[in-house]
Amino acid sequence: MLPWEADVEPWLDHRLGRPKLLLVDDQPMNIRVLHQLFRYECDVRMATGGEQAIEVCKALLPDLILLDVVMEGMDGHEVCRRLKADPLTQGIPIIFLSANGEEDDEAIGLELGAVDYIGKPFNPVIVRARVKTQLTLKLQSDYLRAMALLDGLTGVANRRKLESHLEAAWSHACREGSPLSVIMIDVDHFKKYNDHYGHQGGDQCLQRLAMALAATLSRPYDLLARYGGEEFACLLPDTDLAGAERVAQKMLLTVAELRIEHLASEVGPFVSLSLGGATVLPSPRLQAQDLLRLADEQLYQAKKTGRARFCARFYGN
Repeated sequence: MLPWEADVEPWLDHRLGRPKLLLVDDQPMNIRVLHQLFRYECDVRMATGGEQAIEVCKALLPDLILLDVVMEGMDGHEVCRRLKADPLTQGIPIIFLSANGEEDDEAIGLELGAVDYIGKPFNPVIVRARVKTQLTLKLQSDYLRAMALLDGLTGVANRRKLESHLEAAWSHACREGSPLSVIMIDVDHFKKYNDHYGHQGGDQCLQRLAMALAATLSRPYDLLARYGGEEFACLLPDTDLAGAERVAQKMLLTVAELRIEHLASEVGPFVSLSLGGATVLPSPRLQAQDLLRLADEQLYQAKKTGRARFCARFYGN
């Protein structure tokens, strides 16, 4: 056993997965030593050149990069510049490794956006400690960002996260020419539910509904969000009108099977939903926010025609 391996410990909650660490160095010996240091705690990936490092980074989105400064071809400083210029990778922390040992070299690295600088030859104990610190900070930052995008009552995504994902899904649909669907979801006569069962009962109802609706989605990139009050929204990338119809009908059935009592409802004795869907092929005359408006128009039709149903429309070019 190597001296530093006696200190092996789970740095992060492994239920969240091991942290992803990218090692970038054009010297195979350095790569092997660093891999030995972190193979137990991290999912370690490697790159031996600048261009390869950028490609791997965009595909992997690591939690931390250990980046050698001096490499043939593209050096570490240029790799850092390009990663920090790309919105996809600019938030990934970078620790520079260098044998130069010059203060000016360290200053350049930090000015480029690196979070730390370690000289070569490096002390394994120091490297492990600094990597652990940066991974812990990254985990905390990711957690705080995630919490800021969740609805505090129901635990599903909030409106801010929905709008962010909608913009990304819209850009994807524009590039690929693929359909994009949204379902707006409203709890029928929810004000009367609150009046009859109290606001605590209303909160519990929304929590049960959110959990049930989220469980109807099977793809990792589908998103359920609380849009406001008793209204939810479901974002379905790469989904045509027929696909949105299947999801909506599953939602209606799932909520009906909950049989949540609602004696004040004008629809029936149990909680029900009205849903409005819109499917588009993005075009220059539409913007991402238009999809929410179109789905809301269909939700109005569902309410107008009796509630507890799904109304939808495809909006072509």
